[in-house]
Amino acid sequence: MKTLGKIFGSGLLAVVPIAATLYLLAWIFNTAETIFGDTLLALLPESLRRSETGEVLQIPGAGVVVGLVVILAVGLLMRAWVFRAVFHRLEDAVLAVPMVKSIYSAFRDFFALATKEDTTNELKVVAFTLPGSSVRLIGFVMRRDVTGLPDGIGGEGEVAVYFPMSYQIGGYTLLVPTTQLTPIDMSREAAMRFVLTAGVNSDGSPRARH
Repeated sequence: MKTLGKIFGSGLLAVVPIAATLYLLAWIFNTAETIFGDTLLALLPESLRRSETGEVLQIPGAGVVVGLVVILAVGLLMRAWVFRAVFHRLEDAVLAVPMVKSIYSAFRDFFALATKEDTTNELKVVAFTLPGSSVRLIGFVMRRDVTGLPDGIGGEGEVAVYFPMSYQIGGYTLLVPTTQLTPIDMSREAAMRFVLTAGVNSDGSPRARH
């Protein structure tokens, strides 16, 4: 039974990551097909929308292609100050709605963090030593300027550091004195993998084969 358990564990380790990745890709593909594919068909003339037998045409992958083109087009338009000004006006209108404001801000800040280039000392990977011990936590400096925050949240010489938790989506944001932080020469992606996998992987390289 012990040998059988090891064999099952090896099979589980090989199958689950691949299956989870394929499932996520399939979900993204189907979502893009549903949103952009149906929109594309709705914009086509009736003569092009249906085949000779009267059936609605299905173009596999059209939704994904249209979605990529739309994202690239919006990215190009965001380089123009006129479009940026209009976009910010619309964004301000969205942020004026209480419930929508929280959801939109959370998604916006998350994707900004994932795509933002670290041209300053923001988002720096640091190690925080717990007071009175040698235990260290890996975190990310999210905000160095705490001015403007309500009294009692941030003080002089403190920064906001995010400490993610392993094997789940979540974490803690602590206001930590900069004197208690040690910079780490590690990319954000590698540090995040290290924390989320509890130290199992930090460089994205495949695990050793057994």
